[in-house]
Amino acid sequence: MTNMSFVTTFILMGIPHAPALDIPLFTIFLVIYVLTVMGNLLILLVIRVDSHLHTPMYYFLTNLSFIDMWFSTVTVPKMLMTLGSPGGRMISFHSCMAQLYCFHFLGSTECFLYTVMSYDRYLAISHPLRYASMMRGRTCALLATGTWLSGSLHSAVQTTLTFRLPYCGPSQIQHYFCDAPPILRLACADTSVNEMVIFVNIGVVASGCFLLIVLSYVSIVCSILKIRTSEGRHRAFQTCASHCIVVLCFFGPGIFIYLRPGSRDAVDGVVAVFYTVLTPLLNPVVYTLRNKEVKKALLKVGSKSIFTQCK
Repeated sequence: MTNMSFVTTFILMGIPHAPALDIPLFTIFLVIYVLTVMGNLLILLVIRVDSHLHTPMYYFLTNLSFIDMWFSTVTVPKMLMTLGSPGGRMISFHSCMAQLYCFHFLGSTECFLYTVMSYDRYLAISHPLRYASMMRGRTCALLATGTWLSGSLHSAVQTTLTFRLPYCGPSQIQHYFCDAPPILRLACADTSVNEMVIFVNIGVVASGCFLLIVLSYVSIVCSILKIRTSEGRHRAFQTCASHCIVVLCFFGPGIFIYLRPGSRDAVDGVVAVFYTVLTPLLNPVVYTLRNKEVKKALLKVGSKSIFTQCK
């Protein structure tokens, strides 16, 4: 081990694609990133300004928008650099470690938050009379804090397991950001224990959260079917539809990538685009365009700004 030359810089190989697609892909992902950041910032602003949106549902949505904005920022700018120039593929060892930690921190926090949001919807639809007393401000704050602390702990485990191993070459990561599975392939030591722990850790977290979400929505559907008016059923289904769409787009690709031990195909990089690039954009699109309350708040904020400019 004393004669080993340890890696100080990694090379991100990026998304598998033909060189001729560099500029089109760069443009597409740049537009998506700008829309993601602007859209989530707009949601944060609208919920902050409009007092009618100061409810548990929008409190959790604020957390989700904040996470999505930074979740996209952790990976997309570096992806754009890999598409922009060969020098942009380089990433230092410590920067790679920081990116992996932030990615799993925000990703796992979002995973827990989706679970909390499904529980919130369950209480709102299945127990409407007790909802206000059960989801007080302190309860919401405790649930949100729990998601952030759990995400931080989960990420610390992933990062420690990954970077406690020696890396002495090669230094090419077959991905567009630093993630545990492709990095472990470069380790100069046996990674079987790491892969098993990561598989079980992510498997338990992702599967557990997804199961709780499914159970919540099964209960929600049962409660919706008991609503006598078709208008009431339609409104309840519409309230939960946006959450379900985003949840499926987030959990589907993640489960595909992490719950296949030993399979580290190049296709994983393409699949990862769905939950690192597209899902953060879906949040403002789905929650804004499908939600009447948010659209009213947007119109109110827009009309106020126009009135202020006219004065």
